[in-house]
Amino acid sequence: MTTPLPKAWDPADHESDLYQSWIDGGYFTADATSGKPAYSIVLPPPNVTGSLHMGHALDHTLMDVLARRRRMQGYEVLWLPGMDHAGIATQSLVEKSLVAEGVTKNDLGREKFIERVWQWKAESGGTIGDQMRRLGDSVDWSRERFTMDEGLSNAVQTIFKRLYDDGLIYRAERLVNWSPVLKTAISDIEVSYSDVEGELVSFRYGSMDDSRPHIVVATTRLETMLGDTAIAVHPDDERYAHLVGTELTHPFVDRMIPVIADDYVDPEFGSGAVKITPAHDPNDFAIGQRHNLPMPTIMDTSAQITGTGTRFDGMDRFVARTAIREALAEQGRIVKEVRPYVHSVGHSERSGEPIEPRLSMQWWVRVETLAKAAGDAVRNGQTTIHPAAMEPRWFGWVDDMHDWCISRQLWWGHRIPIFYGPDGDVVCVGPGEEPPAGYEQDPDVLDTWFSSGLWPFSTMGWPEDTTDLRTFYPTSVLVTGYDILFFWVARMMMFGTYVAADLGPDAPVPFRDLFLHGLVRDEHGRKMSKSKGNGIDPLDWVDRYGADALRFTLARGATPGGDLSVGDDHAEASRNFATKLFNATKFALMNGARIGDLPEPEQLTDADRWILGRLDEVIADADSGFESYEFARGCEALYHFARDEFCDWYLELAKVQVFARPDGTVDEPRAAATAVVLGTVLDAILRMLHPVMPFVTEVLWTSLTGRPTVVRADWPTVSGRTPDTVAAQRIADTQKLITEVRRFRSDQGLRDSQRVAAHLEGIGAADLLDARPYVDFLARLDPPAEGFAATATVEVRLSAATVTVQIDTSGSVDIEAEKRRAAKDLAAAEKELAQTSAKLGNEQFLAKAPDAVVDKIKGRRQIAADEVARLQAKLAALGES
Repeated sequence: MTTPLPKAWDPADHESDLYQSWIDGGYFTADATSGKPAYSIVLPPPNVTGSLHMGHALDHTLMDVLARRRRMQGYEVLWLPGMDHAGIATQSLVEKSLVAEGVTKNDLGREKFIERVWQWKAESGGTIGDQMRRLGDSVDWSRERFTMDEGLSNAVQTIFKRLYDDGLIYRAERLVNWSPVLKTAISDIEVSYSDVEGELVSFRYGSMDDSRPHIVVATTRLETMLGDTAIAVHPDDERYAHLVGTELTHPFVDRMIPVIADDYVDPEFGSGAVKITPAHDPNDFAIGQRHNLPMPTIMDTSAQITGTGTRFDGMDRFVARTAIREALAEQGRIVKEVRPYVHSVGHSERSGEPIEPRLSMQWWVRVETLAKAAGDAVRNGQTTIHPAAMEPRWFGWVDDMHDWCISRQLWWGHRIPIFYGPDGDVVCVGPGEEPPAGYEQDPDVLDTWFSSGLWPFSTMGWPEDTTDLRTFYPTSVLVTGYDILFFWVARMMMFGTYVAADLGPDAPVPFRDLFLHGLVRDEHGRKMSKSKGNGIDPLDWVDRYGADALRFTLARGATPGGDLSVGDDHAEASRNFATKLFNATKFALMNGARIGDLPEPEQLTDADRWILGRLDEVIADADSGFESYEFARGCEALYHFARDEFCDWYLELAKVQVFARPDGTVDEPRAAATAVVLGTVLDAILRMLHPVMPFVTEVLWTSLTGRPTVVRADWPTVSGRTPDTVAAQRIADTQKLITEVRRFRSDQGLRDSQRVAAHLEGIGAADLLDARPYVDFLARLDPPAEGFAATATVEVRLSAATVTVQIDTSGSVDIEAEKRRAAKDLAAAEKELAQTSAKLGNEQFLAKAPDAVVDKIKGRRQIAADEVARLQAKLAALGES
């Protein structure tokens, strides 16, 4: 029994209840023992501290499309959700809340602080889960995971010990990105670079006497000169050849500075001499290693100068920068100052301050063999990257990867399972093992990416042998943005290939396909950011337009590796599409649309055979798009078929087939056949759109079919019917004839509802005699009466013949009023043409504007030009009448 539709479609009235009904029905809970072919996706775990942004919404939409479609295709689908403990972000947030209470984490101590973090997680960590429900995510909530869960912690400890025992984890003093505010090393992905105005200061090392040894160097970070341990020049630079091997005095520190030769130096840049601070610059660190230079660290964890024995000790690095410049000026060593000097500076994404490259004792993963295995997995086809154009970036990363710093100076996170005993003894403790009595554990925790790198298999129970692992691993596809290709994806591939032997011969990689989508940008093509104020809250769109509109907008713009630009007008168009589907279904149901066996082709009209043939083509197009992760192509095919062909044409043609004829009778067999065709096509449209627009399709499909849910409906397949190309051509000709007559009517100033008499000459030769009722109904034409005299004609060239439409518009058009209206429209079109042409003729505008903006203006100019030509022709015709 079908459920009656509401009067209008308001998403807010349905979405929450529908989602809960799906959860209550267990539709998203995977059964590892069902025997169906398995399909699995793990959700890239969002930070527990966060809320969903547009990038998340895109991620989730595309994964949900894949998961829902595979369910309909008969797969046992596991879409596994979860969250990341987000070490730095979470600790910072809880620390800030403590400050408001007047206490610090040190006041609480480590154990009490960790208790507070778990308390915060229990009270406030569910925001993203609620937002996922509002988006319609069909995840298996019964398997939800958290990177600090007991099982996942066991996995972390297991793989750490294995890597340590294999010599792939080691401790060493190396240069790291240091956050003076957070007082921890941070990963490359947590560093954002931006141009800042600084000063490039050139100063003199060595004697102030020009006849005695001296060298001029330049720097934007003058404070680091306190840690200089060499001056480097190029080996072939004759200007300094006599100084290589000599030593110059340091202006402030009791240290001689050797002059060394190294190929790294560019003799054409600046003075051709470079100051070397191995403990505070990555390039200098490499030179220091090559030349066995001392590497004094001159800043503490807060970036205050320390241990130099100078008056600058205790100063903040930026205060010291100014003080050192003034002191060098007093000595006459400043050669020149350049203000401003714009250069790129890395900042901590979490705390905002400039990061400090700092020599620090940390734990590292030796990545050479792990990265090679990750690269080989793609080379040998075990994992396929979509789009293939991203492969060079992948290989460029994994083939030249540096060892990975995995320790963080935090309290919240997976604590490093290393214990230190007397006499320098070091013990790595595995799961279930106890350290020797009296041993102290390393205070650091692991980088968040370490635990999330285990996500595809740790969430399914590894290192235990579980049914979920045997059924759903390796996962079918990983969906993520290309911007974290190197940080998260590479780590999952390294760990997945490393433990592959545990998981069986059929599990060499963590995912078979890797689909990389682009970034969501604003409607002008700019990256969304808080500073620009152009970000869009996806939940705001859900409130205003509905979840289906948000999802369809994002999926319709998603191409492999490509960015997509969105704005309110896109969401409005998607909402309008949902409304159109609703109204079309309502009309179909009012006219008896039903699911049933289709009549034989000879019992169907051309319109019926055409729409059924197009349905088969669209099923194939949608399948092709979704299978190749070309969501935009699949959505475009469904959108134009549903809106343009089914709603705008077939429903209109169907009205002729189900409505009463002029004599008041109804062709009952034809109406009955039309009802089945309506039901058949609409059923398939709603099922194909369901993965993208789950809410509105659920309401419409259950009303159409009387079945409980479309979630478990079968995905449509091509019927195998032979396409009727003759019928398709006749309908194409009918559409063209109707369109041209409508355009002619508009140009003549006829109202849409106004019927006029017309004679169609050549309609028989065009093989469209049976189409005359469609033309009369949709073009508002009446058969000519006795004494008919045409006042205007239009010729329409069709595939078989030209049809001449003769129309009597006498008494139907106010010529003068129509001239005034056309003239007003022409003035507006000419203004638009002038404005867009001026913009496109502005070289400065073209140099700065994003391509998407330029293309949009080009489109506006073309539309304006076409409108000017049309209105000029119309005024000319009105002048002759």
